[in-house]
Amino acid sequence: QVRLVESGGGLVQPGGSLRLSCAASGSASSNAQMGWYRQAPGRQREVVAMFHSGGATILSNSVKGRFFISRDSAKNTVDLQMNSLKPEDTAVYYCNIYVEGRTFWGQGTQVTVSS
Repeated sequence: QVRLVESGGGLVQPGGSLRLSCAASGSASSNAQMGWYRQAPGRQREVVAMFHSGGATILSNSVKGRFFISRDSAKNTVDLQMNSLKPEDTAVYYCNIYVEGRTFWGQGTQVTVSS
């Protein structure tokens, strides 16, 4: 079993920054596939940024150049630095990890970009 705990969401003005953090505990390898998804109202959940188990990263085209994902293997955490936020980035952000054929989700953290 894996538990994911997210932190760092909130309300920010357009152009502002937020940093999300996700900590994994339980039977999660420090190099497991792990990253962030988001779901806006009325839309499907979509991948934002992800570390593959081999270390490669993927980043949604909609956030390239603005969002940056980082990993601390010693702490088993993955952070998402979000810069130049736009109203269309408003969503619930979910941490995700794939371990031994199973997918685990965090509880989600709300990010609202509004003036």
